[in-house]
Amino acid sequence: MNETRYIIIFITASSGEEAVKIGKTLVEDKLAACANIVPEIRSIFNWRGKICDENEVLLIAKSKESLFQQIKERVIELHSYDVPEIIAITIHSGSEDYLSWIDEVTKN
Repeated sequence: MNETRYIIIFITASSGEEAVKIGKTLVEDKLAACANIVPEIRSIFNWRGKICDENEVLLIAKSKESLFQQIKERVIELHSYDVPEIIAITIHSGSEDYLSWIDEVTKN
């Protein structure tokens, strides 16, 4: 049985251009198999004592848990935010073919 743990990473970005830059880089660097971009989300958050209500873009990437640290470091390099959202959740189960594809197109 495959012991690889797979993850979904959520990254918010300030614009579509920033999300594309980050998503393409993660895929080109073989850190993520795929990056989906949700073009407009509305985010309400507390930042430095102020309630903010902003439009953002959501990037959803699929990868392996073993690559998360490298993904996080790369996103921080590319991102315009002081504290970018880079969170991962474990994929509990999925299509064996899809998970195998993630293995094929990402770093070992």
